[in-house]
This record gives sequence, structure tokens and C-alpha cells, in this order.
Amino acid sequence: MTVDALPPVPRPAQPHPLDAVTPAPGVLAPVATVSTDAPVLVLDGMWRFRWAPSARDARLDAAGRSVEHPDFDDSGWGSIAVPSSFTMPVHDATVGGPHGAPAYTNVKYPFPLDPPNPPDENPIGDHRLRFSADPAVIASAARAQLRFEGVEGAGDVWLNGTFVGSTRGSRLPTVFEVGDLLAPENVLVVRVHTFSAASYLEDQDEWWSPGIIRSVTLRARPAHAIDDVRAEAAWGPSGASLRVDVCAASDAPIVAEIVELGLTVTPGVEVAVPDAQPWSAESPQLYTLRVSTGPAEAGGETVETRIGFRTVSIVDGVFQVNGVPVQLRGVNRHEHHPDFGRAVPYETLVRDLHLMKQHNVNAIRTSHYPPHPDLLDLADELGFWVIDECDLETHGFGDVGWRENPTDGPQWEAALRDRAARMVERDKNHPSIILWSLGNEAGVGRNLAAMADEIRGRDATRPLHYEGDQASVDVDVWSRMYASHADVELIGQGLEPPLGDDPWVRLGPDDDPVALHDRRRGMPFVLCEYVHAMGTGPGGMTEYQELFDRYPRLMGGFVWEWLEHGIHRALPGGGTGTFYGGDFGEPLHDGNFVIDGLIAADRTPRAQLADLAAVFSPVVLDLDAEAGVLRVRSRLDHTDTSRYQLSWRVESADSATDADGLDPDAAAVGRAGIIAHAPVPPRGSVEIPLPAPLLEHARTSGAVVTVEAFEADDTAWAPRGWVVARAQTVSVGVEDARPAALTAAGILSLSDLQLDDATGAVTAIGSQRVEDWRLELWRAPIDNDRGAGWDTGGAPSDAARWSALGLDRLRSRLVSLTRTPDRVEVVTRVGAAALDWHLDATWVFTAEAGALRLALDLQPVVPEGVDLRWARAGVSFALPGLVDEVRWFGRGPGPAYPDTGRAAHWGWFTRTLDGMLERTVRPQESGARADVRWARLAGASSGPSSALEVVAPKGVALTVRPWSTETLAATTHDHLLVRDARTHIVLDLAQHGAGTAACGPGVLPQYQLHARPLRGVLEFRVS
Repeated sequence: MTVDALPPVPRPAQPHPLDAVTPAPGVLAPVATVSTDAPVLVLDGMWRFRWAPSARDARLDAAGRSVEHPDFDDSGWGSIAVPSSFTMPVHDATVGGPHGAPAYTNVKYPFPLDPPNPPDENPIGDHRLRFSADPAVIASAARAQLRFEGVEGAGDVWLNGTFVGSTRGSRLPTVFEVGDLLAPENVLVVRVHTFSAASYLEDQDEWWSPGIIRSVTLRARPAHAIDDVRAEAAWGPSGASLRVDVCAASDAPIVAEIVELGLTVTPGVEVAVPDAQPWSAESPQLYTLRVSTGPAEAGGETVETRIGFRTVSIVDGVFQVNGVPVQLRGVNRHEHHPDFGRAVPYETLVRDLHLMKQHNVNAIRTSHYPPHPDLLDLADELGFWVIDECDLETHGFGDVGWRENPTDGPQWEAALRDRAARMVERDKNHPSIILWSLGNEAGVGRNLAAMADEIRGRDATRPLHYEGDQASVDVDVWSRMYASHADVELIGQGLEPPLGDDPWVRLGPDDDPVALHDRRRGMPFVLCEYVHAMGTGPGGMTEYQELFDRYPRLMGGFVWEWLEHGIHRALPGGGTGTFYGGDFGEPLHDGNFVIDGLIAADRTPRAQLADLAAVFSPVVLDLDAEAGVLRVRSRLDHTDTSRYQLSWRVESADSATDADGLDPDAAAVGRAGIIAHAPVPPRGSVEIPLPAPLLEHARTSGAVVTVEAFEADDTAWAPRGWVVARAQTVSVGVEDARPAALTAAGILSLSDLQLDDATGAVTAIGSQRVEDWRLELWRAPIDNDRGAGWDTGGAPSDAARWSALGLDRLRSRLVSLTRTPDRVEVVTRVGAAALDWHLDATWVFTAEAGALRLALDLQPVVPEGVDLRWARAGVSFALPGLVDEVRWFGRGPGPAYPDTGRAAHWGWFTRTLDGMLERTVRPQESGARADVRWARLAGASSGPSSALEVVAPKGVALTVRPWSTETLAATTHDHLLVRDARTHIVLDLAQHGAGTAACGPGVLPQYQLHARPLRGVLEFRVS
């Protein structure tokens, strides 16, 4: 049906007070985002810009005119790109003067908690734009609307000297009626205040960085304008149905149609759509809904929006779409760009979502505000499940016991309802959105119920989400963040403790804990944040995914988070560095806690993204050579596996030819092929007999057999052949690991072993000099080592524990050095100053088969009551000069630690020294290759030209880098690392896991390294 036209909105006479808690007046009612044939003028580009420490410091021009005057002289100003955050360093050159600085806090507000008052120190950014408006467009338009997609901070807007209105709600659209103010030549002025009362609602974990962060447009509104379209496109047992409601400016006839189906739809009536296909994240079938009031020349307007037919439901505590359970393998995504701040260019957004699809991500939580509308268009098109989150977080009030929290203040209700309404109305037609979220970490209070009421009154087709109230009073799904594996398993089983015993639950005096517990137990459960991806790690992803696969109640989860929020800034000596909290002079900040993501700020994938792809694989492969079958289990919910093909290949030491161990000629010589199979149904499992050639190779020594599932056709995000899942069998011993084509290694005897008689340390192996030989039990703390795990009951962090145990200040004492014709035995005792635990190490060297063989035996001696834990246990040394090439057989090509590295697969790999590094913004332990049985380090740029080879029959973790552990630990930023002209190597017999204790659970027990006897064998050769 046609509903009444949008009501006129009186224009305010002056800016909305910065301490006002109510929504800003003069703003048009929120509507859906659609494309239109009405004229649209995009006002993005370079604007004139001036910064001032506060509004009172903003100067008049020489003629005494204030900034909003059309003739104000801004010739002395610089310029700035719109959209962008105006505090970003990239603007230094164009602004030509101060423009503020970004500030990072995770929880704490950067100003006193004195709601609703902003601080007096409240910088502003004045933006001015002169633009032309086509007189013909103005003459033909009954109205015109000025639309801001997002203004970070609080904006005041003037057009041609007349005040238009103020903006509140930084990541929500604000629209003003300006048709009566337009002229052929116009001056638009926007003053952005950094803080206002609204800042108390926007304490998200990110940079405080104001500006006009999204597009600005001027839209002509014809006489018969279509102001809003609501499309409820559902899917049920009988197929597709659609109801379209239209808000129009006149009573002109309205025609609505589904373009692809040629089907005309009567507005206001639910109709069946017999030929439509359902929409899902796996099969994102979209249709174009076109609504028209006639041709533009007659004052009509035609708008289009894409729709998808799908229905969300909760059945017996299981979250479903289109009648079947779905699993969310998701990520949290903030909007950030290292140069432009909160303004993310479209091509960067596309890269984000393509990378997600490439790495098997199927869901996005728009943390913690509605995203740029382009993201939702792409999610509809590419296929993602989306939690659309309201622009609300008041986390900092938690530090003061939630006193005066806006979530519970009746004076804030209108503002919170307004934010909820604007999110829903803008985004209501997107099929990708399956949940509305009330916000994030805003505590509890009466306004949650008000927001839920507002949302349900506008859209009853989607359930509600909110993690901050663990009683889940106002929502439809139970959500937690960083719950331990043990807790998640109990919840999956429906065995969670009574709600009244939950320390995270805050109950009101009238709440019935038993009734609330029963209600919550009937809800599906989602981890809205988990496996905090900060620095090296995160550990434990596989174990979470196994729980999601096991228990239908578990909807899945969203990794925190998609990208790091580093900021680029030019370095004094040239080049660009990446910076974090505290680097811009903030008196209060949270350091590098903003550097937590699966990809870097410049969108370079981190190693953990490949691991996530392996954990999130849409199909699970199990290669069982003994049984002669390949087991395939589908994680797809709505479609079969016909989009994927299965291939196999065989590699050996002498067939692997490229840097990643792949033989391009394998198929031609019968060492590769396709495994024919029928598509596996959604969530189905099959066993496929292995082809005879594959089976023969799998049962032959010296081979790595790999089966991969890959995209059968080109997609929008990846080419045909893109691998989505992998399984392997390995039958390679140390005798098979070394490629025969390599130059034969020299013959070593015990006389080629040189030791320091005072310490027992190795100083040379044949012609290869060795420096700083030692036993290593410590690592440069990773971010997760520095955090105290949420599940450890207040125990110290791993880094603090290791420091207290003295692992970073070990001393070695030579106990004995014994030489005989057939062996050299060195016994050392390692300990730490001021402590009485120690480790007895016995190093036995022998010459066997032309190699120097080291048998290392470690025996810890631990006094009663001492909980001795290690970061690692390995042999560390340095080679003079920088190695040019590292080759190895083991797992790769990327790094792996005991609880990470699902993407690291078996094979032969080659990397440069730089290729062995996993750079992190804050330096830390990283880059270890796991299960290495053979390695060759060659081509040092100084010193002997020999290559050092290492054989480890039981495998070691190999770390190769141009810095020592101590240098890594002492350096705060990656760009400050200085190479010391040596190659530092660690061969680890054992390692401690990574965990997620930077924010969440610590290392799982099975991956912790407690002091224990260890034995290992290493063989060294020089060629």
C-alpha cells in the first residue's frame, strides 16, 4: 500500500547543544537505502579545512565574518579529503597545519565521566565546500535533500549561510531538507565537534578520530518522489512470498515489479512469487525490486532495491534460516583504514569481503555500529550472514560501577530509540541481515527494553541480539564473548549453571532467575566474540569449531577481529611506519590492544587468516589410506558440494620443484588427478574409494599425498582451483627428506666440532662458524603471553610467570666436558639468578654417516612447590651473516605453534630469510615452522659460503630470523627492528601454545609446556 508521505520537519534556528541528550531536531525520518533515477550530486572530494582546539578558538576572518557566512574568507585554509577522519597523519601535507591527533582507548573514555557534558577541550574541524547545482535540476525538483551517511563526532551544518541542522549518531545517516536554500552556486559548511553528549554512547574499542567519514550527497526529490520502500521477502514451505509497502510524496499511481521475473506486485498485499529461488549465504540469489511513480520528466521517480527471499526462525533452541539450521563462521569487522581512519574506500571494502570469502568466512558482525551501506550490498551479493549492530557502547561506565549509565537513564531513551530506528529503517531490506543487535558492552538498563520495542515495532522478521545482558531479557539469542571451551561445551549440552549462579548476570529486584534461566536455556547460543586474533595466535580455534559442529544449539561465533587498526605515519628517515595507542601523545590509551586482527591495517593477510580458513573449511576431508577411502563431511547448510571438485597429488623430495613444494608436471606423470564423486548433500557425509594410483602412492614410503577440495569455477572472489580444504598422508622419513639434486654434503667427523672449552658451547661445525650457542627456554612474549587468561582464576600471565621464573635471564654453568675418540659429552646446568630450580642438560655429540649427531637430554630439577613452566625448550644459535635461502621438509609454508597452524601442511618449501618472517606491528615471537625434519640454510651474504643442514628425526620447530630473542622483546615497533648482520636460529623440541589470553581464555592444558624431561636428536651437515 501507499503510506502517508514523510511528515515535514521544522528547521531548527541554531545548533543542537553539545550537552543535549535528545536526538537532534530538523532531521528527516529514516528510510531505506535505494538507488534512484532522480538526480544525485556527490559532494565527496577535497574540501577547505581548518582545525581549532575548541569552538571558542575558531577565528573570524579579517572582515569579522564567522565560518558559516557564505563570503567567509577561507583562502588561508588548507584542504582535506571528504570522507575521512580529519586527525589522520595522511592529511599533514594538504592541511598545512595542526589538525588534531587520533587517540585510542579500549574501554575508558578520554574525558571525565560527567554525563551529558562534553569536555571543554573539544577540538573542532571546520569543513567548507563551494559547489555548483544545475539550475535545471533545481527547477525540476520539488524538494532536495542533503544526506550525510556518517559524521564521526557532532556536526553542525549550514548551507548558503542558513543553519540546516545538527548530526548525532556517528555511523548513521542524517538527512536534511534543503530545496529552498539551493542556488546555482552554493557554500556548504560543516563544523565537526570531537565530543558531545552523544560521545557517551559511542565508547567503542577503536580510535577516537572525528570527521565526515562517509559520503555526502545532494538528492533532488521530484513531485512524485518515492520516499521509502519496505520489502518483506520471505521463504517458507510453499516457496517465496513478498509484501511491498511504499511511502510516496503524492498519490500518483505506483507500479512495483520484480524485474527478473517480470512479476508485477501490488503494494500493501502479500503475494506468492512462484518462480523465485531462496536466498542464503551459500546461494545468494537476488532479485531487483523496481518501484515507480512514473517517468522523471513527469515528476515521477523510479527506485530499485535488491531483495532475497529468506526467513529467519528459532526452532527448539536452534537458529534456522529457510527452515534449516545454520552455522555462523564469522568475523567482527570494524571500519578502519590506515590512512583515512573511519573512511574506508570502496575498493578496500571489496578486498575485505573477497578475502573473507576466500578464507571461508560466511558471517560478519558489524562491530559495533551499522556499517557503510555498501558493505550490506556486497554481503547480499556475495553471500554473508550479518549481525547488524546498533551504534551504542558505554563500556567505560563499567569502570565506575555503571553509575549514570545511559543504558538505564530515562533521559537517554529517545536517543537510543532513535539510533535503533535509524539502523532498522536504513537496512531493513537486506536479506543478508539475520539479526539486529542492540549494541555492545553497554551494561543493562531500561533502555534495552525500549530499543527492543522500537526494533520489533518496525521489523518483526529478525531476532534480536545483545551480549551485555547475560540474563538475555530483551533478546532472542544468548550471546557471550570469550567463553572458555569448557563453558561452551556445557552450553551446547544445555548443562550451563543456573542463571542465578552466573557471576556475569545482573538481575533486577523483580527478576525471577528461575524463569529467566528456563527462557535462556531455550535460546540458541552464539559467541559474538572469540579467539582474539592479536599478534601470534590465536590458539584454540580448532577446538571451538569442533564444539560448533557437535552441538546444534551452538550457532557458531565471530572471531575478534577482522583487521588491525594500525595508523600509517611517515618516518623521519623515509618510508612508513605503523603506529598504535600512545604513539600520538594520548595521556590515556591502551597501547597496541588496537592491533588485533586477521589482516593488517593495509589488508595484508596475517598467518592466522590462513589458519582460520582451514578451521572454517566448508567441507572436512579425512584421507584414510589404510581403509582406502576419503571421508567427506559437508558443513554447508543449504547447498550441496557441487561447487567444489576434489583433486589429489603426490610429492616427494625430488619431484617438488617450486617454492611451495608443488610439481607442475605431476598430472602428466601419473602423480596427480581428479577424484570423481557425487555431490554431498547439506551437512551430509560420504566415503569415497580412493583411486588406485593415489592409493599406491599413499602406501609407498617417501611420499606426501594431498587431497584438496577446490572451487570448480571462477567466482567473484577467487579463480577456479582456489583451495578450500585439504587432507594429507605422509610417509617421509629423514632418509627421504633431502632432495637428491642438492650438492652432496661434506663428511664431518668429531674433529670438525669446535667447542668453547670454558662453556661447552659450539663455536663451529666444520667450516660453518656458530655464535651464541645456548639452551633457550624463553621467547619474546607474544601479546597472548602478556594477558592473564579469563579462565585462570586470577593467575599471572604467562609472560609474568616466565619472568618470575627467570627464563629471560638464564645462566649456564659448565659441569663437565668429556672427549673420547667416538664421542664428546658436555654437561651443563642452566638456572636463573636468585632462584633454586635448574635444568641439567647433557649434550652428546657423535659422528654418524658423515654428520655430527647431537643427542640432547634435558632433566629439570624442580623444588617442591615450584610450578616451573617454559615458553619453549630448544637449541638457539646464530650464524654470521644473513642467510639468503631456507629450504625444509616439514609443515609450511606458514608458521605453526602447538595450538595454531591448521593451514600448515606437509611438504618441501623454500623461502628467503624475509619469507621466514611473520612481521607483527609490536615485535614478538613468531614465524616458527613446525615438524621440520630436514632443513638447509644457505647463501650467507658474509662469512663462509657453506650451507648448514639440520636433520631432526622426530621433528623440531624451526625459527629463522635476523634478530635475537632479546632484541624482539625489547623493541616496541616493527619499523624499529635493526638487523645485527647475523641469522638467529632456534630449533625447538617443545613449545608452549599461543592461546588467546590477550583477551579471553589462556592456553588449553594439552598445549601448555610444563617443565618435564625432554630428549631430542639433531644431525648437522655442511655442504
